[in-house]
Amino acid sequence: KVADKMGAIENLLGKVDTILIGGAMAYTFLVSLGEDVGSSLVEKNRVLDAKKMLEQAKKSTTTIMLPTDHVCAKQIGGRVETTTMHTPIPQGLMGLDIGPETIKTYSGVLKKAKTIVWNGPMGVFEVSPYDEGTKRMATAVSEATEQGAVSIVGGGDTAAAVSLFELESKMTHLSTGGGASLQMLEGKAFSSVALLDDAL
Repeated sequence: KVADKMGAIENLLGKVDTILIGGAMAYTFLVSLGEDVGSSLVEKNRVLDAKKMLEQAKKSTTTIMLPTDHVCAKQIGGRVETTTMHTPIPQGLMGLDIGPETIKTYSGVLKKAKTIVWNGPMGVFEVSPYDEGTKRMATAVSEATEQGAVSIVGGGDTAAAVSLFELESKMTHLSTGGGASLQMLEGKAFSSVALLDDAL
């Protein structure tokens, strides 16, 4: 959800080089830029927030990147014809994963990174063929880790995806606490840690 991650994105502006946005929340950001996204999931009450966030990013040292192509279908599951297309997405189709061009671009960014924090899958990874984007991101993160990057994977869905692709041992740290991971990225204090600080 955009609402859940907006605080984290805002806190990271100016502190990180790049924020790669994928998954369902990408469509809310694309709509904020005036793009047509067909029947893709959009949080309409968050479009203005997404627009403001992109404007804030332009004034900071952080680059926010959005998908440029998508794997689309009319629905999830069953015998569904999938197609890869660039934005805009026609009505009747929904984006269910990032496309090959975005995979290549995002993988290139990850391979150069020294620190990677990953929260949230790139598509409907539980259903093939919409697992490819998440699988390729997991592979890119694991390869960057092998080259010396520190990788932190946070969130139940992301951890589940990394485990599904049998890459959990290739990550520096795997957290199953999605809410706690986001709280950390938002820069908020943990009450339990604060109590320990007070005790010291």
